[in-house]
Amino acid sequence: MTAPVTVSVTRHVDPSRTTEMLAWVQAGTSLAERFDGFLGSGWVRPSEDSSEWHMLYRFADADSLAAWEASPQRAWWLEAAQGSVEEKSRERRTGIEGWFDEPASVEMLSAAPVAPPRWKQMIVIFMVFLPLSLLANFVASRTISDWPLVPRVALVTTVMTPLMTYVFLPFMTRRMSWWLHR
Repeated sequence: MTAPVTVSVTRHVDPSRTTEMLAWVQAGTSLAERFDGFLGSGWVRPSEDSSEWHMLYRFADADSLAAWEASPQRAWWLEAAQGSVEEKSRERRTGIEGWFDEPASVEMLSAAPVAPPRWKQMIVIFMVFLPLSLLANFVASRTISDWPLVPRVALVTTVMTPLMTYVFLPFMTRRMSWWLHR
C-alpha cells in the first residue's frame, strides 16, 4: 500500500512583491492540479508583511510526487520566480510520522520515510495521552471545576495539545524508537 506524501516548503519572499508572488503561487497550484495523484496544496504567511511563506502540497504517492517534481512545468514555474524567491527549507512527510521522526530534509531522503505501523503509533500516542489526560483533568477538577464544560475542555485541550506535540510525544517516540522501527 502506498501512502500519500506531503511536502512542506518554507520560502523567503520580498514583502514588496506580494502581488507577483500571489500570482506565482496560483500558477504553481494550477500546474500541479493537472498531475495525476495531486491531492491539494496551500500557502500561509505568519503575517501580512512577513517575508516567510509556507507551502504544503500533497500527492497520492511517492511516484506521483516524483512526476511533478521532475516535470518541465514545475521547472518553468520555479524559474519564473528566480531572484524573487529563496527556498529556506523543505521536508517530506507521509501519514502522521512527523510525531515519530526528527524532521528531515527531502534532499537527504531517497524515498519517503517509512512510518511505523499504525497500531504501534496508536500505542505510543495512548501511552502519552492517557497519563497526560488524567493529570490535566485532575488539575482541572481541583482548579476550574466550576467552569462550564466547553471553556474547561477548551483550556485543557489548549494546554495538552502543545505539550503532547512538542514535549511528550517526541520524548516518548525517541525512547520507544527501538520498538517503533523494528
